[in-house]
Amino acid sequence: MTTPTATSEKPTERELERHRRELTAHCYRMLGSAFEAEDAVQETMVRAWRSLDRFEGRSSLRSWLYRIATNVCLTMLSGAGRRARPMDLSSPVPTASAELGPPLPETAWIEPMPDSRTLTADPAETAEARETIRLAFVAALQHLAPRQRAVLILREVLSWKASEVAELLDTTVASVNSALQRARATLAATGASPADPAEPLTAEHRELLARYLDAFERYDLDALTTLLHEDATLSMPPYDLWLRGREDVRAWMAGPGIGCAGSRLIPTWANGSPAFGQYRPTSDGGHAPWALQVLEISAGRVTGINAFLDTERFFPLFGLPDHLPPGATVDPGFPGAGELGRQDLGEPEEAEHAP
Repeated sequence: MTTPTATSEKPTERELERHRRELTAHCYRMLGSAFEAEDAVQETMVRAWRSLDRFEGRSSLRSWLYRIATNVCLTMLSGAGRRARPMDLSSPVPTASAELGPPLPETAWIEPMPDSRTLTADPAETAEARETIRLAFVAALQHLAPRQRAVLILREVLSWKASEVAELLDTTVASVNSALQRARATLAATGASPADPAEPLTAEHRELLARYLDAFERYDLDALTTLLHEDATLSMPPYDLWLRGREDVRAWMAGPGIGCAGSRLIPTWANGSPAFGQYRPTSDGGHAPWALQVLEISAGRVTGINAFLDTERFFPLFGLPDHLPPGATVDPGFPGAGELGRQDLGEPEEAEHAP
């Protein structure tokens, strides 16, 4: 992606808003938090709107907005700690000795981001952007110092020229190139790269996800285990405990996680990956929010289940209901790009997808 040509016309508020999704993705990569990213974009829009009379069109509107957004993020990152995933903080724990322990504060974690806030309905743009909002890649970016992070995102993800980045950051081309070299070396050590291909959702993947949904809702652990990669991981922020290996994952679900039996799942999208809103059964016959599961898939198997348990914060962000009444039906299919973030629940007389 390259910066568009400059214009001498004053932009309108609508023209500013056209850039909101890509700015949200940019701020999310910088900050690792969906809520902080939205705050940063809102601040960017406020600053831009207040400064419209000083926008002279010497640069493109897009690059002007990115300049504001990047500086907002750098200010927010000043003195902030590094966000991480559980696997960045500790080693996997065998199920036999697994204990959740105390939860860590929300500022410790990479947060999930709805695709509806960062990706467009354009298939080409979506394919290009989704791999750079994956949980693993966003977590890897947090290893970089804030200005290095900005340089790498602008150069490697957005394909800006070194001279454009230097102008945005008020520095020199030599400084930008040096920061990029250091950032690449650090990122390579984490094993993540913006060039890593994100697998498209093929018919095979859709079948895998349908089988996963069916096995999980029936809580058929034998069937579910066959869908997991041998080294599949299970993590549960805000707890730093995480498990590796399908047998340990199965043992956890059959033991401490047995309360998930009878759950319902609503398909959605997060971080360019398939995800599910998970609801556990309640005494009234309905289901209450329990976790947002973001799945990682490779080679026809589920390689990671990231279960974010702070549903009070995340379910409203994803447009997921706060309760499933008894007999509620859910469309088991994944929404397309144009339907991201929209979930329709109903209670027809004959439930097609009853628990």
